[in-house]
Amino acid sequence: MITATDLTRTFGDITAVDSLSFTVNRGEIFGIVGPDGSGKSTLLRMLSSILVPDGGTITINGINVKENPFKIKESLAYMPQRFGLYEDLTVEENIFFFGRLFLLSRREIRKKLDSLYGFSRLGPYKDRLAGKLSGGMKQKLGLVCSLVHTPEVLLLDEPTNGVDPVSRREFWDILYELLGQGVTIMVTTAYLDEAERSNRVALMYRGKFIRLGKPKSIREELRQRMLHIIVDDPHRAETALKVDGGMKIVRTGNSIRIFTGTLEKTKKQAEQLLKRKGVGILKAEEVMPRLEDSFIEIITREEDR
Repeated sequence: MITATDLTRTFGDITAVDSLSFTVNRGEIFGIVGPDGSGKSTLLRMLSSILVPDGGTITINGINVKENPFKIKESLAYMPQRFGLYEDLTVEENIFFFGRLFLLSRREIRKKLDSLYGFSRLGPYKDRLAGKLSGGMKQKLGLVCSLVHTPEVLLLDEPTNGVDPVSRREFWDILYELLGQGVTIMVTTAYLDEAERSNRVALMYRGKFIRLGKPKSIREELRQRMLHIIVDDPHRAETALKVDGGMKIVRTGNSIRIFTGTLEKTKKQAEQLLKRKGVGILKAEEVMPRLEDSFIEIITREEDR
């Protein structure tokens, strides 16, 4: 459905997207995760024809985006981080407004309302001003307005950023409903647990995809085991293991995670070092690496090059 070849975009001396090539299959959720400034938003803006690439080509559903920027909008919807809802219009008035922008008649929009309200569950709030909605409901309304013209491709830029956990889960339930209808979804996210729900995920860093594949494959790629240690003094434990022990660790709350190819040896070394530093160990065990752990480890490797 989407093919990008040698895609490049610069802003002065900064290369936001660097000779990027990839494909997105029809009817899949393709997730992109990366730190701020990695180029995620710039990439989506080029795919949606808002930004023109400095180099490279993009085709969506067989259409060259640069040569046919208006034609592509018929089959594509782009939802930026801050969707432009009109807060002094009601939920339904916003839907009609965006439908008319896509040249749909009022009759055509009315025919779609039951379906749009059905998956978004916004029907009971159709007469409420958009400015009076919660953050999660605003995101749902933004999605509905993006879908009013029934696009085949949906581009979402961190759609659940700042949204409460329940609304995040409901939003992703909606995405899976759309996936069942054959919609191709490309989504950037700051939440690695969301990236795990994508069919394929790309780890983006400094304008490049440093890893691309199924979430499980990326976790397994490192082929290292992970030691998980819960301690009574995480700050002192972090200093001891990183500074004195020279270990690469990930600290989360009161736990320390260490990638290692020699689990038993690393566990013994860590326990001895922490004991000498007076750090109490509450638990030390092997765990399955999360996508978050793998991502941090891969980024660390890239920065060490």
